[in-house]
Amino acid sequence: MTSPIALFVFNRPQHTRRTVESLTQDKLATGCDLFIFSDGAKTEIDFAKVAEVRAYLRTITGFRSIHVIERENNFGLANSIVDGVTKMCETFDRVIVLEDDLIVSRAFLEYMNLALDQYRTEHKVMQISGNMFPLSNPNVLPPTFFCCVTTSWGWATWKRAWNKFEPNAQKLAHEIKKRNLCRQFNIGGNYFQMLVRQAKGEIDSWAIRWYASVFLSGGLCLHPTLSLVTNIGHDGTGTHCNVSKEYDGYLSAIMPSSFPMLIEESVEGRKALEMFFRSTQASYLQRLISRAKSFF
Repeated sequence: MTSPIALFVFNRPQHTRRTVESLTQDKLATGCDLFIFSDGAKTEIDFAKVAEVRAYLRTITGFRSIHVIERENNFGLANSIVDGVTKMCETFDRVIVLEDDLIVSRAFLEYMNLALDQYRTEHKVMQISGNMFPLSNPNVLPPTFFCCVTTSWGWATWKRAWNKFEPNAQKLAHEIKKRNLCRQFNIGGNYFQMLVRQAKGEIDSWAIRWYASVFLSGGLCLHPTLSLVTNIGHDGTGTHCNVSKEYDGYLSAIMPSSFPMLIEESVEGRKALEMFFRSTQASYLQRLISRAKSFF
């Protein structure tokens, strides 16, 4: 049985259309139930775009079933995702999560569903990631690997893992600092600074709190070495989001040939991610913060 898909949309009709169209190219789409969480307008300027998005949502076909949840008010991305993923996990036990600026590979749904099945009883595995950054030397890595860090561009989880989500960033930051784990949490970047900014109310990010929750639980995320998702939101259309091609990478159409049998963090995979985060530390962190601010 295929996992349900939760798609979170707001006020970008063209991006939403491209995301949905990429999903319908996947051969498994016709057997999937699609749940679309449409956030309400934040300002008067948003009303027309939100209405345009919702008009398009009524035309979508190509899935086993389509359910549109129209928010009357503006939840903001963080609250919308936390609320939507919680409800999906409570109802279906697991969920595949996408946002309205992601293009997925034709192998995305197969990869997600097979991985969700394979690791469903492995409590240390808390997330399946579909995205991978453009690493400098991916040929030295296996097709998939485990690492503690999570990603937010196309992912999946189970109720047993999502139950460990801690919404209180101040509590998370305190625990990481108390255990002297800031450097390990940063993994070559500066994630702890982002968590502190979340705790201070300067940004609103579900993703940094989810990563911290997984990290403190000793959890792991499965990553593909070649990305099955690409982000099209860095084109200047998003609030506080500048034009960038920094994270553009090869979108693989091939299903990863194997999954790791040992449930442990990959030394090589972690090193590759550390190298990437170090090389792009300032701009990568700024984009994460900008993305969080855009819905704050």
